[in-house]
Order: sequence, then C-alpha cells, then structure tokens
Amino acid sequence: MHGEDDQICPFASSGAKSVKLLKHGTLKSYPGFPHGMPTTHADQINADLLEFIKREAGVAAVAAV
Repeated sequence: MHGEDDQICPFASSGAKSVKLLKHGTLKSYPGFPHGMPTTHADQINADLLEFIKREAGVAAVAAV
C-alpha cells in the first residue's frame, strides 16, 4: 500500500520499486493519498487491509488442505 502523493517516501522511488523486493509481492497504490494515509484515509485503508487479510487467510487455508 502506498499513497501516490506521499511527499516523505515518494511513490516513484519507493512504493513502485519496493514491491519488486518480495517474491510474491503485490502493490496497491492510492492516487492523491499522502504519507499519513492510515490516519487521513483510515476508512479506506482499514477496509482494504481487512480484505487483504481475509483473502490471504483463505488462500492459506486452501493450501493447508
């Protein structure tokens, strides 16, 4: 997750590149969201995090069978 208007860790030099460091990484970017997006856009960020956790928990449960 990375805000595209992040002035602390600019998207182009951090978010867009960091996902490549993870073998199965995924990136969700948010146009116009700032560095503090978990505070300024908490409803959206929390909903997306919960969706991701539920999805990954389902994948892990299927893989364990």
